[in-house]
Amino acid sequence: MRRKIVLPLLAAAGALAMAGPGFAQGYRQNHGYAAPNDPMAGGGGRGNYGGGFIEMLMTGRDPTPHGRSGAVYNRPGGYAYGQRMLPQSGYEVDPFEAARPPRASRRMAALGEPVEPQQGIQQIVDPRFRKQEVAYDGPHKPGTIIIDTPQRFLFLVQPGGRAMRYGIGVGRPGFSWAGMKTITRKAEWPSWTPPAEMLKRRPDLPRFMAGGPDNPMGARAMYLGSTLYRIHGTNEPNTIGQAVSSGCIRMTNDDVTDLYERVRVGARVLVI
Repeated sequence: MRRKIVLPLLAAAGALAMAGPGFAQGYRQNHGYAAPNDPMAGGGGRGNYGGGFIEMLMTGRDPTPHGRSGAVYNRPGGYAYGQRMLPQSGYEVDPFEAARPPRASRRMAALGEPVEPQQGIQQIVDPRFRKQEVAYDGPHKPGTIIIDTPQRFLFLVQPGGRAMRYGIGVGRPGFSWAGMKTITRKAEWPSWTPPAEMLKRRPDLPRFMAGGPDNPMGARAMYLGSTLYRIHGTNEPNTIGQAVSSGCIRMTNDDVTDLYERVRVGARVLVI
């Protein structure tokens, strides 16, 4: 049975192959392509079988545009990376298109469209609170720290009528204080144990926090006498120039590190 079917097919293939260039030319005109090595296209070395089923039967090659080299150029547009796929004519309308959000509001970072930036926490310190050297003509000796609470400045007296001035954060109303103290201890990346008085006001605070970038004590701390007050850094630089603390003096981590290197244990601290 199989032999009876194959023989007529081979006979038909031979007859069509003998039809010559005219049949192949008509196939190309109707289908709009020519294989790169097709003799009718100016190439050579590839048989002319007229395409379609006969070519597949005689050669085993896929005769369609997608099966020939270079046929990718005949595909519909929209295959390049980042391009939108456009349906061919005759396709039905996407039933879900109306339910999608407007294209401008879609976030498609994979296609190179920008994503709206998210505004972070403000971390900018007012320029007037940046560290700078200023003139000083007061009575205090070099090495003395003077804290001007109302103006939010800390001065470190230097030789030759000069002083280093730093911006600070101070105690909020009800927690400000004044007096003369002495630096009794210094610590790098200090741990923090909130005092009992603070825990009564803020029971949500941790009982202990190890030193590090997330610690509210910041990078350095200088302890003032036997009090609970300290000059220390902060991980909230936007509070410099503000009255927000429980009485401690806050500095940026860069500034408190600079001050830490300049002063020694025993230095006098005048708070006004």
